[in-house]
This record gives sequence, structure tokens and C-alpha cells, in this order.
Amino acid sequence: MKVRFHLPDFAGHFKFNLIFAEMLKRCPEYFRDGVEIASVYGCFPPSLWNGGRMQGGVSSKEFVKVVTNSFNERDIPLRFTFTNPMIEKKHLSDDFCNMVMNIANNGLNEAIVFSPILEDYIRKNYPKYKLTSSTCKRITDPDALYSEIEKDYHIVVIDYDLNNKFDILEKIPDKEKCEILVNACCEPGCKRRSEHYRIIGLQQIDYANFAKKYGNADYSAEKLVEQHPEIMQFVNCPSVSRTIFDIQNLSTHITPDDIWNKYVPMGFNQFKIEGRTFETFNLMEHYMYYMIKPEYKDIARFTFLRQLRSNGVINVDE
Repeated sequence: MKVRFHLPDFAGHFKFNLIFAEMLKRCPEYFRDGVEIASVYGCFPPSLWNGGRMQGGVSSKEFVKVVTNSFNERDIPLRFTFTNPMIEKKHLSDDFCNMVMNIANNGLNEAIVFSPILEDYIRKNYPKYKLTSSTCKRITDPDALYSEIEKDYHIVVIDYDLNNKFDILEKIPDKEKCEILVNACCEPGCKRRSEHYRIIGLQQIDYANFAKKYGNADYSAEKLVEQHPEIMQFVNCPSVSRTIFDIQNLSTHITPDDIWNKYVPMGFNQFKIEGRTFETFNLMEHYMYYMIKPEYKDIARFTFLRQLRSNGVINVDE
């Protein structure tokens, strides 16, 4: 039995995820049956093609190489979140994104796509990449979902509003091709989700263009807000700050017991944990909750924290 998890943020949570991968290798007894790391997803900022979550910062070419090699030498793919819905033809030639794609173009790494323009470009210029259809597409109609699964994608990430719609999920013929996002923090049935993705896409493009000129110094979104005042309605979205404990009452939530007792027996084995913008302790608790056996949570947490501290990921006063 394989229970394959796709984990968040190979760049911002670089050491965090490497240390966790090492714990899986060295202490397999801590983990629930069949747990594997299928990929670590995210982007190297300031990737203009990135979508789903705004990602700030600036990555050097050397950092891109180090991160790519560190995960790939452990047979863990990077999966690029190239899901910006606002991509135009002029954005395809972006130097930074193409540099990243060339460095990681070894047949192991993958890309998540949304924009047909960008998808076609990647298929033509980087055919070694396995492509994933993004949950950002908001495909909630069952027939449209079944049609999407029949297309030439390595994986299709199911819209999480369908997470517990078993009448729909049971009819999927190729369940191993499907990925289920288990810990969605967004409000179930949110009417603004697609618009939020659009706004995030605009912000990412604006930030990437700024970073090209000025680096990571003193970025301000004021000009973008002036051009797109609708951004303000998403700035303080309460869903973003939800913790592992806040999401458990949402109708879209999937528990660890659900994964092993319902979804895996149905034929699903791909599961995504969101958390690219989570702070360290919240993300850690998600990993403990989903992948660690309940009786080993305390020692696993302690072991993980000690390694995070010794590697400078967290600082704790004596």
C-alpha cells in the first residue's frame, strides 16, 4: 500500500522538508503505513508563472540548483506551482522561470498548470515535465471532472469542494491519477475563490516585475491596489490564518482515518497537504496529524523540533 503525500514549499520550507524526509528515512516506525513523499511543490520566488499563493523573495541561480539537487538526489520531485491564471503570451519568455525550468529539466520534476497558454508552452519546450491539472481550475461539475481526468495529465488535483462527495468520487475510473487536497483552509463553497486566484496572479506578476528591477527591497503593492482596488477585499481573508485545529470542522476536511479507511480502499493514493504560507509550527502539526502514528506523535515532534533547531530553522531560547 502506498499513501503518497505532496508537501508544500521546497523553497521557503527547504530545510524543513529535507529534515522531515530524513526522519521518514531514519525513523520509519513513526509513520503511518505506506507513507511516501510523492513531491514537494511550490516555486522559486520571484517566479512570475506562480499561482495559488503569492510568493515573495528572490532566489539565486545557485539556490535553485542546491534545492533541486537536494530533493532530486533523494528521488523526490519538485513540482512547480505554475498556476497563474493571468499569464499572457508576453510572459512565456520570462528569463527567471525559463532558467528554473532548464535547471530542473531532468525527467524527474513536474509542473502544475492552469493557463492553457503556459501549459502549451511547457509541453512544447519542456516535454520531460510531467504535468498536473490544478485545483485552481475549480472543476466542480462531475462530467467536467471525469473529462479532465481523461486528458493527458500525470495527475488531476480534485477541487476540494468535492472531497466528501462520495457519489461523485466513486465514479472516477482512474482514481490513482487523482490527487485530493486534504486540509483545505478556504471556506467550503467559497464564491470568491476563483477571483482570489486571479488577484494573486496579478500580485505575483507585479512582484516579479518589481524584483527584476530592484531585487527584494521595499516592495509595495500600493500601485497595484490603485490599479485593482478589488484586491483589498482579499487582504484580510480569515481563511488564510486557519490552523490545523480550525479546519477540522469544515465540511471539506479529511481526517487521517478517512484517508486510510475510506479513500485508500476506494483506490485513491495521492494526497496534497497545503501550507506554502503556513508558519513553521502550524505546518509541523499538519505533518504530525496526517503522517505520524498517534502513539508516536510526541517523540516524532520532539525529534523533528530538535533537528529544526540544530539546523537553524527555528530558534528557541535556552
